[in-house]
Amino acid sequence: MNDIDPRTRMLLEAPPFPLLLRLASPNAAAFFVQAAVSMAEVWYIGRLGTIPLASIALVFPLLMLMQMMSGGALGGAVASSVARALGSGRRDRAERAAWHAIGIAIVGALSFLAAFVIGGEQFLRALGGEGEILDGAMAYCWVVFLGSPFIWLMGIVGAIYRGTGNMQFPASLMLLSAAIQVPLSGTLILGWFGVPALGILGAAVSVIVVSALISTIMIGRLVFGDVTVKLARHAFGFEREYFHDILKVALPASLSPVLTVLTIMSLTGLVSRFGPEALAGYGIGSRLEFLLVPLVFGIGAAMTSMVGINIGAGQIDRAERIGWLGASTAGVLAGSIGIVLAFMPELWVDLFADDPATVAAGVRYMQVLGPFYVFQGIGLSLYFASQGAGNVSWPVIATILRFVIAVGGAAVGVLLFDGSLTMLFAFAASGMFVYGVVTAASVWLGAWRR
Repeated sequence: MNDIDPRTRMLLEAPPFPLLLRLASPNAAAFFVQAAVSMAEVWYIGRLGTIPLASIALVFPLLMLMQMMSGGALGGAVASSVARALGSGRRDRAERAAWHAIGIAIVGALSFLAAFVIGGEQFLRALGGEGEILDGAMAYCWVVFLGSPFIWLMGIVGAIYRGTGNMQFPASLMLLSAAIQVPLSGTLILGWFGVPALGILGAAVSVIVVSALISTIMIGRLVFGDVTVKLARHAFGFEREYFHDILKVALPASLSPVLTVLTIMSLTGLVSRFGPEALAGYGIGSRLEFLLVPLVFGIGAAMTSMVGINIGAGQIDRAERIGWLGASTAGVLAGSIGIVLAFMPELWVDLFADDPATVAAGVRYMQVLGPFYVFQGIGLSLYFASQGAGNVSWPVIATILRFVIAVGGAAVGVLLFDGSLTMLFAFAASGMFVYGVVTAASVWLGAWRR
């Protein structure tokens, strides 16, 4: 190890649990605030009525998919590549990986835009969107996908910082973005301060404006600041080896958020058969499930860096210990939220709707799925940790099993046997259980050692 900086040495040698809490705390706080931002936007849109709520229920999974791909699947692979390079004492390799990450961010954004242009409207129709619901969803998507390079850069560049073990700076920028986005979204959606009310379109504009600002600040510091890994001119260039190092983790890891979002979207299409009120209620409930992703990511991002650096240094036992500590913490966090809202669903649902049918659907969702959020927390945190280990095969297999059980079971129950909304939610909960158990079992049986 010829180039170990003090931060990297700390990740290799400090007591793991206090270190995990220290690194995860700024992320968890920042992502909690981001969750509050998302809640605020739903509350704003809820003031517009059931139709806009149903529109946002259709498009929210697409936005989350883009954020999960950029900051989670590909971002986690970038953080893993940087961390493993630093763990082996190769800062020069980490800086070359950073440039490749920027290139991947641009390609990812353009790919999402092209996919939406080709089949976006047909896709939203397949989910049950029609009439005013479809019009609102399409307007939102056009703004988001045209501005998607900023969303991708924010996620990928943030991952470069996290790969070095620097959680504080990207977390502080997330707090800044929240302070801007909450009032900006209210202004654009509802027309505060004399600004024309844009409705659901205002939420999309707010996302892009804030993403552009934050990504610019992060890139500027990598170029001009005093940081562990810089976007240095001498490291610029693209080589197959570095793309391979990132994509060997990113490509299989990408199946996880794709299938996770596809699960939600497929269930959205099935729920739409029960009417717009059920769709709006499901959107309120499933939004909480999506919000668990950034909350657990606060812990998972620290795990990706800590596990990656220790794997790079050959300290596999320490890496596994970090994985179990993080999974336990994430499971307690997600599980506590789920249990509380299963017994008191009105704490969440009543924030966004007052229509009785919409509230009933949201309450039923929380009562059935809330107790299973613990398995979502365990599985998702170990997915991020597995990215650090450079082996995500089993988390992906677990996600496939979840899709088959949740969507396949719900489709058979609803379409062939005229099942109820409660049956649909029960299959979704079963898939969540299998996801957490299979992912944890793979680590227990030594997946990171192969």
